[in-house]
Amino acid sequence: MSRTKLFTLVLIYNRPHVLLGMKKRGFGVGRWNGFGGKVQSGETIEEAAKRELLEEASLTASSLDAIGVLTFEFVGEPDLMEVHVFKCQQYEGSPQESEEMKPQWFNQHSIPFDSMWPDDILWFPLFLEGKKVQRIF
Repeated sequence: MSRTKLFTLVLIYNRPHVLLGMKKRGFGVGRWNGFGGKVQSGETIEEAAKRELLEEASLTASSLDAIGVLTFEFVGEPDLMEVHVFKCQQYEGSPQESEEMKPQWFNQHSIPFDSMWPDDILWFPLFLEGKKVQRIF
């Protein structure tokens, strides 16, 4: 029987630009991604999303817009990853590199899909169109 582990993913979107971070260590190293991670015991999903954004990019989210849930199942891994995705357009600070992520702005028409998770190309365009996302991979 599988368990579900909760994660967050925050995408900073200042049309036409999206802020992504190059993962420098740990799970997903060498890939561009949004900012996020595990939900810790005692915190809400939104609190976790804001904490991870601050830790990874030195940005304080003023508001988050929940845009969907992505569920991932990995071969040989009994646990499911339930990733709650948020769009952030209001924040304080300027993106700063951390030990874990190196932030960089991308034009929405130049998203580096070849250096992202393979399934990102299936849902990320929906995010850019302003649609909600609900997928199982």
